[in-house]
Amino acid sequence: MKKYLIGGILTILLVACATNPITGKQNLNFVSNSELFPSSFQQYNQFLTENKVITGTADAKRVDVVGSRIKAAAEKYLKFLGQGQYLQDYRWEYKLVDNKEVNAWCLPGGKIVVYSGILPITQNDAGLATVMGHEVSHALANHGAQRMSAAQLQQIGGVALGAATSGKSEQTQQIFSQAYGLGTEVGVMLPFSRGNETEADKIGLTLMAIAGYNPDDAVAFWSRMSAKSGGGSTPEFMSTHPSDATRIANIKSLIPEAKATALKVGVIK
Repeated sequence: MKKYLIGGILTILLVACATNPITGKQNLNFVSNSELFPSSFQQYNQFLTENKVITGTADAKRVDVVGSRIKAAAEKYLKFLGQGQYLQDYRWEYKLVDNKEVNAWCLPGGKIVVYSGILPITQNDAGLATVMGHEVSHALANHGAQRMSAAQLQQIGGVALGAATSGKSEQTQQIFSQAYGLGTEVGVMLPFSRGNETEADKIGLTLMAIAGYNPDDAVAFWSRMSAKSGGGSTPEFMSTHPSDATRIANIKSLIPEAKATALKVGVIK
């Protein structure tokens, strides 16, 4: 019985693996975009009705302009990779929301929110492109779907693993809100989330370079973020994000590749 159970689990895991077009990696994914996007769009619209969206200001215009350039960069990059059709169901949208929290996010399908509290740290278009490129990269790399799939595995346990492939639409709706910022086990979910963050940094640098922004400015932005935290961040092994020092070092090492890729793809003027 145990042998058959293990075999069944392995079969499910193999079937659930999908190749992401922007990373080329195979990742665990029980959730298709056709299931994920409607939930994403619904929750995005609900969020906008429950929060103050800033319009008609210079900052709101900046979010729209930078967002549009990142969108164009993503489309150009995916087309360069021979995966232009991947974005056909995206419904891009960029909103500035009145919130003092230093944060920004992008839901699956290209739904972006920038909080006004992060603007003093972004300071300029390049800083904002660093943030928006990073958040869009989470969506392009299907990190939300990966986290939801991992959450399903956590919730249902080994014996009930078969449930992960049944009733997916209901499960998608139920745990969608948990997909972002999920991190509950040291050694399992936390490193998974840190890996997502590093991958989003890498893709984001490429997108901002293609969009016509200097990826060197990403170092300045993350340095300002580090200064904002005052060096009192959570120890890296207990965090869903890389430490400031680790992130900045990684970004510095990735910048040459981002610039080289942008030259191949073509920089948006």
